[in-house]
Amino acid sequence: MIELTGATLNMDEMKAILYRGSAVSLDEEALKLVKKSRLAVEKIVREDRTVYGINTGFGKFSDVSIDEKDTKALQLHLIRSHACGVGDRFPEIVSRAMVVLRLNALLKGFSGIRVEVLERFVYMMNNRIHPVIPQQGSLGASGDLAPLAHLALVLLGEGFVWEDDKHRPAAEVWMEHGLEPIVLEAKEGLALINGTQAMTAQGVINYLEAASLAYDSEWIAAMTMEALHGITDALHPAIHEARGYPEQVEVAQRMRDLLTGSNLTTVQGEIRVQDAYSIRCIPQVHGASWQVLNYVKEKLEIEMNAATDNPLIFDDGDTVVSGGNFHGQPIAFAMDFLKIGVAELANISERRIERIVNPQLNEGLPPFLSPEPGLQSGAMILQYSAASLVSENKTLAHPASVDSISSSGNQEDHVSMGTIGARHAYSIIKNTRNVLAIEALCAMTACTIRGESQMAPKTRSQYDKLREIVEPINEDRIFTPDIESIAHYLEENMTK
Repeated sequence: MIELTGATLNMDEMKAILYRGSAVSLDEEALKLVKKSRLAVEKIVREDRTVYGINTGFGKFSDVSIDEKDTKALQLHLIRSHACGVGDRFPEIVSRAMVVLRLNALLKGFSGIRVEVLERFVYMMNNRIHPVIPQQGSLGASGDLAPLAHLALVLLGEGFVWEDDKHRPAAEVWMEHGLEPIVLEAKEGLALINGTQAMTAQGVINYLEAASLAYDSEWIAAMTMEALHGITDALHPAIHEARGYPEQVEVAQRMRDLLTGSNLTTVQGEIRVQDAYSIRCIPQVHGASWQVLNYVKEKLEIEMNAATDNPLIFDDGDTVVSGGNFHGQPIAFAMDFLKIGVAELANISERRIERIVNPQLNEGLPPFLSPEPGLQSGAMILQYSAASLVSENKTLAHPASVDSISSSGNQEDHVSMGTIGARHAYSIIKNTRNVLAIEALCAMTACTIRGESQMAPKTRSQYDKLREIVEPINEDRIFTPDIESIAHYLEENMTK
């Protein structure tokens, strides 16, 4: 059970909630703050004070006053009108992340929402009632309005929820559970949809998968070093300590650990003096990607515990301030940075694949690892696929955050496009996983040719796990299932 406080949610807890199905509960002290902010909203309504989002219109309509009798209708119209997302649906796990992040933000006690709304979110989380949310339609400022509106629809008994990879009407689900849909009151609709939870939810999934993939890239690269008789002197700790980046030092240490006991690696001068950069500079390049990952994690953990709706309520309602915490620029930058960091793992992996298959570079391995060069193509087109994915990543890595487009009658004249950045980052992660799967298949085949008995104990352990999934390239075959099987193994390994 993970207790949410609105201020302490971390990446390990998110992993437990998302991948291990941990239930959630609400901190009692935080609930006291939620109740106080709700009382403040009710007081504002009674006193007929003009406060944005409580008794006014939204966006360009912020100067339009709304009668007290119409406040419930205002919230309902807001959710319905903003639920205009399009395109593929977010994976169910992203939807789950979105719900818990929205719940945690509202629990901070600055949003004026009722406790019963938060309790319904808890029920959704603990009973795996996950909204169906289209991926496209958010500008990443004013919050992720369209995605979060689709999330809020489920509370109202509208929209759809996930069930066994299919979509079911939310109204049917609430009926089965013996619960009535929520009727939103003053400010609650705005509190539900103002926020960065779509980009942050996808960002959390991105980080967790990318960090796991970065570790995988190291043991796969270590197998490639063995396949190519790589020179381990380049991993000497003094080299990396002399530069001073902790992430580079850590990658070099893990690589040394992976290769300890190998009879396939060499030392400088034994076969050649230096390796190519894709082998020699693994700690420098992979370490730089770890710097990106650490930055992204830091920003996500701040945003996971941030109040990102508008307006925010302070001093028991005496201070209600309209601001812009819903603007997704910090996460937009983080997601664009993540795209570059992960794309580079694929870039250097593809270069290592080329060295394994290229007869001019692969230290005596068969051309393209072919069992019968000429008659059989071996891994020739595997490298093509990797090159294609790397090229696609370069297009996806273009920063979304440098774009902006005006909306709401030029009231909202600068936006982050952070959700687009987060979605593109996930595409890069999936592409990179496939590139690494190709490298793993090639490295495993090359180590089979060299003699797997000569491998280091730790790389041999990984080799044996791969052998349970796929065979080395011993004849031409359809390689798509092999790539998919290894990629699935890498993805599943992340949840352990």
